[in-house]
Amino acid sequence: MKPIRASEIGSYLYCRRAWWYHLNGHESANRAELAAGTELHRRHGRKILAAGLLRSLAWAVLLIALVLGTIYLTSSMLQGL
Repeated sequence: MKPIRASEIGSYLYCRRAWWYHLNGHESANRAELAAGTELHRRHGRKILAAGLLRSLAWAVLLIALVLGTIYLTSSMLQGL
């Protein structure tokens, strides 16, 4: 008995007919559209990853600025004593 993968369950739940066609070896007639959709999702995923990295970098820069500002103000106050 062949094990059922999670992706197969997802395909079945999305469209039972398409799952059946794939199971029986029928090729999709819209290969170009599928390839274009895959490329679109890949590019979108890269943009999401880049946005997350930029957000993390922004938080790190903000934290460094706060620490340096605190050090500067503290040293300025101590010199005034």
